[in-house]
Amino acid sequence: MNFIIIIRPTEMDPRMSADSVNNHQPIATPATDNPVWSLVGHTPLIPLKEILSRQSLRLELYGKAEWYNPGGSVKDRPAAMILSTALKAGWLDGSVALLDSTSGNMGIAYATLGAAVGVPVHLVIPGNAGPERMDYLRALGAHLTLSDPLEGSDGAHDVATEMAKADPGRYYFADQYNNPANWQAHYSGTGPEIWSQTQGGITHFIAGMGTTGTITGTGRFLKEQNPDVQIIGVQPDGPLHGLEGLKHIATSPTPGIFDADVLD
Repeated sequence: MNFIIIIRPTEMDPRMSADSVNNHQPIATPATDNPVWSLVGHTPLIPLKEILSRQSLRLELYGKAEWYNPGGSVKDRPAAMILSTALKAGWLDGSVALLDSTSGNMGIAYATLGAAVGVPVHLVIPGNAGPERMDYLRALGAHLTLSDPLEGSDGAHDVATEMAKADPGRYYFADQYNNPANWQAHYSGTGPEIWSQTQGGITHFIAGMGTTGTITGTGRFLKEQNPDVQIIGVQPDGPLHGLEGLKHIATSPTPGIFDADVLD
């Protein structure tokens, strides 16, 4: 589960219930007609009742169940958009591999979706990512380059950048931190899904910040529908946090796609 939605019952449509939040029309995705790609998105909202039972709070809390995506995380959404955009533009063919850095989930998304359409995937991943994750990525057909574990995801990004510069004819550098297709996947998919599932009743949207694609794209869409929706980004409280996929924005290179104006 990658983000949380808060709904205030007093502001909700009286027809809305825990069942109705998942009865919505599918939102079109940028995927091909491949059966694996067709599984990306349209994930349900799950009522988080146990958390609320411990508090005296008059609200409804939902988690977006992103593990329903074929790669098991929210990262399938931007990976599908990035791959789709590159394929349509002719940047990927049998002789060109998709290259990017990852702490894990985005790599799994690239490898899962890339394998489904025959796109070779080359990933730069910190050397401390764990043998199980590396074995999984290799089993999906991805080629791995390991970066200095002490430099984390930022170091992996630096290595991928240099690899792309050194051999531009070999790689399409997806660069998830600076690729607008990252946030656009959430603007065109995640945001509309949430708005539809809550019948416009959402009051708060909370998401962790790594590449910031989720918070930027979803936040932009929700703010356009209702400027009063509160967009809340979550980050570690310091640079030495050890939380894969999350950034302490103040002490890390700022992703090019990050839009701080979206946040409340």
